[in-house]
Amino acid sequence: MRLNEVELNERIEKLYKILQSCNLCPRSCGVNRLVSKNGACKTNARPFVSSFGPHLGEESFLVGFSGSGTIFFTNCNLNCVFCQNWEISQLGVGKEINVEDLSKIMLRLQRMGCHNINLVSPTHQVPMIVEALSRAWKEGLKIPIVYNCGGYESIETLRLLDGIVDIYMPDFKYGDDEKAFKYSRVSNYTSIAKSALEEMYRQVGPLRIENKIAVRGVFVRHLVMPNDASSSERVLELIASVSTDIPVNIMAQYYPAYRAREYPELSRRIVREELVKVVNKARSLGLKIVS
Repeated sequence: MRLNEVELNERIEKLYKILQSCNLCPRSCGVNRLVSKNGACKTNARPFVSSFGPHLGEESFLVGFSGSGTIFFTNCNLNCVFCQNWEISQLGVGKEINVEDLSKIMLRLQRMGCHNINLVSPTHQVPMIVEALSRAWKEGLKIPIVYNCGGYESIETLRLLDGIVDIYMPDFKYGDDEKAFKYSRVSNYTSIAKSALEEMYRQVGPLRIENKIAVRGVFVRHLVMPNDASSSERVLELIASVSTDIPVNIMAQYYPAYRAREYPELSRRIVREELVKVVNKARSLGLKIVS
């Protein structure tokens, strides 16, 4: 059930207040983003969008017949050296717009027949997104909201999304904090990602699919990397410790993008044996594998 207008306005006010000394994500830069772009995400208090449209490359239960209505937000709260969307996440390719324009994009995607609004890399732009959603709901937006993130999330911010997000789709990138810092420049990734997943699961529960389309719940993506650079088996153990009802998409599409070739262990694609090992581990833990 959606929040009422009073509750939603209170959430928006709280979220914008966070931007005054930003701790919207676990980096807690403390930058006043109402006037500055000097935080780790290099983003102020305006929506910053790279592109949008129906996306057919997502999981089948998001794509359906008409596509997932993706909005790619520019910049990111992570700094992954292997990012496959590095022009957007690291170089800042995109355009600043206003909240009203963002709400119109959401409504346009619904009119195009998309099954959901898929917010890609939304973490650092949550206040503007929620305000845009508030406007769009008043104008008739009805399709589910998907929060497609990197897993490095603040519990306080997630709690302000309770009743707003329908489907959580976090990455769980690493099972080892040293590797997380080496490749994404973030601290305490494993405990933060696990706690975030627990909160997501508390809010929306197991993934629910109706007529082959996801309508609510949480599932996790994990990208298998060469030479076990992501400590994949530990990732799966952490997911299972939250709940074995959380489905996992074990992704095999890694390739050396952005600065990955600077790291010898990341400078090749994975081989079949690496993927099979991770898939077998997921099955042994009782996790459902989706794609």
